[in-house]
Amino acid sequence: MVPSITSLPIIDIEPLINKSSNTDESQQKTALEIHQACRDWGFFYVKNHGISIELQNELMEISREFFALPLETKMKIAMSKGGRAWRGYFPVGDELTSGKPDGKEGIYFGTELDVDNHPLPLHGRNQFPNDKFRATILKYMNEIENLGRIIMSGLAQSLKLNSDFFDKNYFKTDPTCLFRIFNYPAWFLKQDGNENLWGVGEHTDYGMLTILLQDNLGGLQVKTSKGEWIEAPPIPNTFICNIGDMLDRMTGGYYRSTLHRVRNLSPSIDRLSFPFFLDPSWDAEVLPIPMEGIEKDSIKNDANERWDKVCVHQFNGTYGKYLLSKVSKVFPLLAQEQIKDKN
Repeated sequence: MVPSITSLPIIDIEPLINKSSNTDESQQKTALEIHQACRDWGFFYVKNHGISIELQNELMEISREFFALPLETKMKIAMSKGGRAWRGYFPVGDELTSGKPDGKEGIYFGTELDVDNHPLPLHGRNQFPNDKFRATILKYMNEIENLGRIIMSGLAQSLKLNSDFFDKNYFKTDPTCLFRIFNYPAWFLKQDGNENLWGVGEHTDYGMLTILLQDNLGGLQVKTSKGEWIEAPPIPNTFICNIGDMLDRMTGGYYRSTLHRVRNLSPSIDRLSFPFFLDPSWDAEVLPIPMEGIEKDSIKNDANERWDKVCVHQFNGTYGKYLLSKVSKVFPLLAQEQIKDKN
């Protein structure tokens, strides 16, 4: 039985948001809390983050409206129509996690580039169902990216680095920003008749930092270092943050990416979630970072614990190369048609 109350820390990041009105001591205290959360859990909540509840509610409203549309209407912005930009809608069962179909539908977005046929995969225009949707998504993505950069400044300080370390070394051009809206439809659980059906199987995230907004239904679970699963329930006006494989790689396993999964809890209510991924620049070399004064743990070869049997610490190359190798396994049929690494 998974506990219903979370053990994950809740961190007040107001000292990082409003640096001018906070002391260095208060910022260091926040960085220390981030350090402890990353060491113990790899997950934490943030509050006083500066993103209005009105914008969050608007995002949820337009998402519910979209997913309530007939399938043929949603398919007008299908990912297959987005080409190499890899943006748009996918129906239930199309996305794979750990090689198995997920019980969710969703829309993929990325940094909006006013370019058709961009030479790089996963770059270009987004697909939007209408102008209101477009305006809300782009506003939210702008604000959540800014929040991500602020959290990364705290993460840098937690590793005894300058607060602008990641901006200067891993976001030199622009970070790779990926945003998803996922809907876990109740009908899928009801149709299957299996109360243990997972909306998303256990996995770690590819990149550097994930910032998650979820509705009030819940279902996210996190695996502890002891091998136990705990709930990460929605807490009003907070976001859930977790570190990804690239930060695990950069820190030599000092901060580890943590397994998590999503359970479909309700046969009568759809669940919405909104993960935003702030990752290194496409052409950034992913190398171990300097960590003076910090004694690293021994690097663990965790290949056997990963479904694709690949240890993140053995990767060498750019983040773009790494990301392509991963997303091609999420949508293998679409990847065969559209995604080719030209680097």
